[in-house]
This record gives sequence, structure tokens and C-alpha cells, in this order.
Amino acid sequence: MIKAEAVRLGFVFAGITSPHLPPDPLNIYQRWLAEDCHAGMDYLSTDRARSCRADPSQLMDDVQSIIVVAVQAPPFVSHHHNSVPFSGQIAAYASGADYHEWIPPRLDQLALAVERWIGRPIHQRRYTDTGPLLERSLARQAGLGWIGKNACLIHPQFGSNLLLGELLVDESLEPDPPFLPDRCGTCQRCRDACPTACIRPDRTIDARRCLSYLTIENKGAIPRELRPAVGSRIFGCDVCQQVCPWNRHSPAASPDRGFSTMSIHPTPDLLTELLLTPQEFNRRYRGTPLTRAKRRGYLRNVAVALGNTRDSAALPVLQSVLFAEPEPLVRAHTAWAIGQISSPHAVDLLRRAASAETDPAVQSEITLALEGHSCPSS
Repeated sequence: MIKAEAVRLGFVFAGITSPHLPPDPLNIYQRWLAEDCHAGMDYLSTDRARSCRADPSQLMDDVQSIIVVAVQAPPFVSHHHNSVPFSGQIAAYASGADYHEWIPPRLDQLALAVERWIGRPIHQRRYTDTGPLLERSLARQAGLGWIGKNACLIHPQFGSNLLLGELLVDESLEPDPPFLPDRCGTCQRCRDACPTACIRPDRTIDARRCLSYLTIENKGAIPRELRPAVGSRIFGCDVCQQVCPWNRHSPAASPDRGFSTMSIHPTPDLLTELLLTPQEFNRRYRGTPLTRAKRRGYLRNVAVALGNTRDSAALPVLQSVLFAEPEPLVRAHTAWAIGQISSPHAVDLLRRAASAETDPAVQSEITLALEGHSCPSS
């Protein structure tokens, strides 16, 4: 009944598990932290984050069972960069409504259904990557799939283009058997295709190199050596999922699922995006995952993507931003972008900016951009 109600509410499947995980997932998590693979996400390494992942009863002391659900993200969109030189790429999940707004209310409805069936009020807490839980490990233990070599949960029917949610309840429910097979086999497509080789042998991700981290969670500069790998990606990266054979024949999200409705264009025009004012950014992307990067992080990404086109037709827009944008982070990456364009005009712009710029980080980017040009800097 619980699983049928979850599907009725819009989830593609649900499973039930106890809150007690075997030691392996926690050991992998602890090793991942010890090797600094969480990059700047310090909230993942706090004492509370560690202890709650080891023992979910610290989140809810009377938890007896965890119901794990999944919703399909919008489909991957193919991107033909050569035919559309100034279009960016947004990760599939982010082209729909913000799942943080979609999943929790439906988990609340699921909790009400559980109350009706057992005939009493329940104590519950719900999460969707908003609390310290080992979500994919719980999903595997609930029988929903295996953790693939790309570090994603992979369901044998629906693939990995999924978003998870958990409902902790104070009722002992019959658990599902864990999903034990590893159906990745000898396939290495995700690791071979990763633009920055960030996928580790233990099926974790080195966030310091992951384009999803660098374009979303990262609040500072994108490392210079990794900027070319960004390509035209301006929010997230789907490569390791796009090449996965288990996603090749997964069914498309049903159009009657509210979450799957596209709310933003998945391949926006880079020139238009780089000129977004704070008001325009907030108006266009309120209620979508893109606000996670904030305007300055998003425009930083757009500037890098424009630089990767190496197209001098982008110079008028890049010039406007370099001399008028108030955010130093955006100006710095715009300077890098101009430096990628082989043009005397690009060199002239950088020299003019060097004499006017007051921010040390931006000035450093301008200097490095000039040094990288074949034309000598003044």
C-alpha cells in the first residue's frame, strides 16, 4: 500500500529499510572525507554529519523504518555545440522545478497515508539531500538499485536520472531485501568519459575536480587548469550518466508528473545570460535549482563557457561585463575568457582593463591572460 501510494503521488518507486546500515558505506564515507574529496563542502565533515550518517536515530530518536522514494528528473538534452556556438548546457535535473520544493510535500502526504493505514499519528521526518543521511546506501538497502561506478544509484529499469527522498517513521515496517547484484560489470564508460577524471575506483567522486561541484557548490574561482574541461556546461554535468548503458532505454518521465515539466531552457544563450542583472536573474530562476549557484557563480560559469568557444563574436559582451560588472568573481573569469580569444582586440581590452582594475584577484587573471597571449603585454 505504501509503495502504491508513493507511485500515485508521483514517485516512480519506493522501498523500505531499517535505519541500520552495514559498516562499509560509512567507512567509504569516512575515507572520502579523510582524503579531502568533499572539497569546500565543510558541512559534510562536521561531527553531526558523521554521527547522524552512522546512526540515523540521532536525527529522530524513535525512528523504526525509513521509506526511500525516487522521482525521475527531466530527460537529458543532447547538445550540438558546433551548430549552436553560444548555447550553454544545464544539467537535466535543473531544467525542471526545484525538487526541494516538489518532494517534501509529497512525503508529507505519504506520511498521512501511513497514519491512516496504521490507525495512529506517527512521528516522522523527511529529507531530500537536506539532511545527513547516506541516501544512496539507504536506497540500495531498500532494494532500489545498486551504486554504480559513476557513484549514482542505478535502478535496473529507470537508470540513474533520479532524485531521492527519505521518510523516517516511528513504525516498524517490513523491510525490503537489499539490492545485492553489481550490474556495472566490466563497463568503464563513465570513468572514461568524465571530462576531469574525477570518478574514483571506490565509486565516489573527487569533488575538487567534479564539474558539478565546481559549477554549483563551489563559491570561489574555478581552477584555471579545469576551465577548458567545463566546455559549455554552465550548471552541473551529466556526462557520467549520459554515457551509462542503463540510461539508454530507461522510460521517459511521465508528463503528468509535475516535477518533470521543463521550467527553464536547458541550453540557454550564453551572451544573453552573461548580461543578466540581479533582478533579471532572480525573476528568471526563482524556484529553480539554479539559485543554488547564486548569480555570481552562474555568471562565472557562463563566462568560462564563452571563453571555451574562443569566438571573437563574444568580445562585445565580454567587454561590457569586464568593465561594468560589480562582482569581482565574474570579472575575473571574464578576463580569462577574453584571454582565450586570439584577437588583437582581445589583447587591447585586457590591457585597458589592467590599467583600470582595482581588485587583486581580477588583476591577477588579467595579467595571466596577457601572459598567455602570443601578443606581448605592456
